[in-house]
Amino acid sequence: MTGQNMIGRSLLRDGTDISKSASSSGSRDIAPGARRLRFIGSIQPGLALSWFVMAVVVLWALFPQWFTGYSPTVGVARQQLRAPSAEHWLGTDALGRDLLARIIYGAGNSLSGAFVAVGVGLVVGTTLGIVAGSARGRIDGAIMRCVDVLLSIPQLLLSLSIVILLGFGILNAAIAVGVTSIASFARLARSEVVRVRASDYVEAAFGSGGTFSRVLLRHILPNSLTSVIAFAALQLGWAILTISTLGFLGYGAPPPTPEWGLLIAEGRNYIARAWWLTTVPGIVVILVVLSANRISQSFGKAKA
Repeated sequence: MTGQNMIGRSLLRDGTDISKSASSSGSRDIAPGARRLRFIGSIQPGLALSWFVMAVVVLWALFPQWFTGYSPTVGVARQQLRAPSAEHWLGTDALGRDLLARIIYGAGNSLSGAFVAVGVGLVVGTTLGIVAGSARGRIDGAIMRCVDVLLSIPQLLLSLSIVILLGFGILNAAIAVGVTSIASFARLARSEVVRVRASDYVEAAFGSGGTFSRVLLRHILPNSLTSVIAFAALQLGWAILTISTLGFLGYGAPPPTPEWGLLIAEGRNYIARAWWLTTVPGIVVILVVLSANRISQSFGKAKA
């Protein structure tokens, strides 16, 4: 009986193993199709549309000549304030310039300014936050007090003040917008560094003899910068909106340089006769800002 039981157990064990191996082989056969179905089902229309909008705008900025044959600065005589038509898809402005061409070429100025602004805030603010969160003590207190001062000033007012000091232009406007975002990046980076540094695996790394610089580079920074990168994507939309606001107020790119905020400002005097001069550039700005915000939200969900 003992031998029979042992044989029965071995057969049962073998049978279980065979069923498991069969099910696993079947799952391997079904896995590719299931993955494809799961991937198709996971595609979100809003996120896909956001990526499409950002891809088109980036192509506008890099290769504007692919999308229009009109000049963004030279108008055509006797074609002022033409309504949208087959010849001019989005109409013309008061000087006979094609509005679509000015929007397409304006993407380069608006996007480049936004990337510069985000880069300034990301590099300077993240560096300050990492230093504050790592050093602690008086250094942390001094840096965060400066951050609190920056946060207490309205961002648009601070941007206007910096632009007035530096001078008008898209680059100076971008730098001004970037300076106003330093405080937000610094506070977020510091909070992430403090959170990660208090983790058990970081304490274990220190306990096993790891130096501060080694633990910082291998453990703290890689686990702290994910939220900062997601926040940078969110700041891209805010930077585009702020730079457009400065351009609308006359502190951005000087005419006739195509820039989205400047296009809206130029068309406000003709809004009763040519509604497209302000409506279409405004819609473009809204779509780009919403797309950047939607993409940044997807980064945050992926981190979670």
